[in-house]
Amino acid sequence: MIRLEELQKTFKDGDHSQQVLQDLSLEVAKGEFVALLGRSGSGKSTLLNCIAGIEMPDAGHVRVAGQDITRMNDVARTRLRRDSIGIVFQFFNLLPVLTVLDNVLLPAELAGRSGQAVRARARELLDELGLADRHNELPDHLSGGEQQRVAMARALINQPTLLLADEPTGNLDSKTGAATLELLARINRDQGVTVIMATHSHQAATLAHRVVQLADGRITGTP
Repeated sequence: MIRLEELQKTFKDGDHSQQVLQDLSLEVAKGEFVALLGRSGSGKSTLLNCIAGIEMPDAGHVRVAGQDITRMNDVARTRLRRDSIGIVFQFFNLLPVLTVLDNVLLPAELAGRSGQAVRARARELLDELGLADRHNELPDHLSGGEQQRVAMARALINQPTLLLADEPTGNLDSKTGAATLELLARINRDQGVTVIMATHSHQAATLAHRVVQLADGRITGTP
């Protein structure tokens, strides 16, 4: 499903440079749930962004479902991300002027999909995530946990084969965070979606099939 080969990435700020990925190689099988575990600055978020094609490595290759993202142009990477990859951000990134339902529908509309069937799927996703009575609310009327579930529904609307979650419990209380992790595990188990989650929490990582520990842009093993 995912194959990363000797990735390197350096960020520059004036005369200062920081290498955030160093000769990093990793394979993730279809249907696997992998936790990337590491402290802030270990390279987790950058690695997720490279897998999603949001950022390009300076060297190495990123292959998703047999396609080499590093050899694609921006349009092709955007299309792959839109059609096959769902992303759940730590800070939700919901549009405040859109209702819950419209936030979920947005990726489908950007993909040129609309109509009653798509709206029915969006409503079904929200209902499954316990938001049956929140369809017409604005995001700022929701709790953090509810906003995270909206973000999850939005990430799933186009039926991706890969779900990337960047610190999905980072802004949630312990109870809501546990519910979010259980939801990720259920999506992986019941829908067969490959899940890669970045986290600094050892407890959160225990729900994954496999834990990959990162430090200073390198894989350092399994804790």
